[in-house]
Amino acid sequence: MKRAMLANRSMSGRPHKIPISVIVVTKNEERRVARCLDALSDFSEVIIVDSMSDDKTREIAATKGARVVQFTWNGQYPKKRGWCLAHLDTAHDWILWIDADEIVTPALVSELRALNLGKAYGGYFIRGRYVFEGQALRFGLKNNKLALMNRGAMEFPVIDDLDIEGMGEIEGHYQPCLKDGQGDLRIGQISAALLHDAYDDPAAWNARHVRYAAWERAMDTRGAWPREQSAARRIIKAIFKALPFRGGAAFLHCYVWKLGALDGARGFRFARSRHQYYRMINQVRFSAR
Repeated sequence: MKRAMLANRSMSGRPHKIPISVIVVTKNEERRVARCLDALSDFSEVIIVDSMSDDKTREIAATKGARVVQFTWNGQYPKKRGWCLAHLDTAHDWILWIDADEIVTPALVSELRALNLGKAYGGYFIRGRYVFEGQALRFGLKNNKLALMNRGAMEFPVIDDLDIEGMGEIEGHYQPCLKDGQGDLRIGQISAALLHDAYDDPAAWNARHVRYAAWERAMDTRGAWPREQSAARRIIKAIFKALPFRGGAAFLHCYVWKLGALDGARGFRFARSRHQYYRMINQVRFSAR
């Protein structure tokens, strides 16, 4: 253990930078980008890929030492993250995808620093711990996304959603997948959590999720979802999508099964937001463009 700790330190006695390239995709994120970037100082490379923000996102990112790249979507595939893999030169093959409303915790930094990024794995899931009404929830739903990946082994799938209402420039609520010929690689799970402050602006959350709901309902209707890397996730998602009352099921899953009730009134309101989202999916009308 002592030898491993010494190996993680430079000649100056400071810890080496973590050999992972972090990519943060942004658009008009001046309120949140500084806090996000402050938590990434232990990584050797941080890149902001910005969609022509008209606020101070780019200027703030530059002052934090991030490399800033401009992105303009042409309405086709690859979308934004896929474009990054196709066009960005990164210092490392291992990519950590972070959104501006996410904060990498010290525990997550420590786990990633100690991670042996060998050839047996293509990527790792990282759980997001929601921040709701200004406080990190201890219980309830935690999103789990394949946020750490080897760019040589994984890619974002091309799906049939370009004419769907609510579709946008960033890949939707689906995971990257292993490239052809990489099927023997494993997908791991990181234990430490990533803070996800998606609810800091309720009006923006509602508007954003109305769009997501239109897109997700159309994806369900078309059967356009890409194949999940995890067999367990495939089974669970198939069962959930078949339920006639997904809103109620989502509430009970978050509030009862995931012990959201232990977060008190805040946990109840968070679980209710999950119910509202799936009601949106059932109620929203979508049309092909």
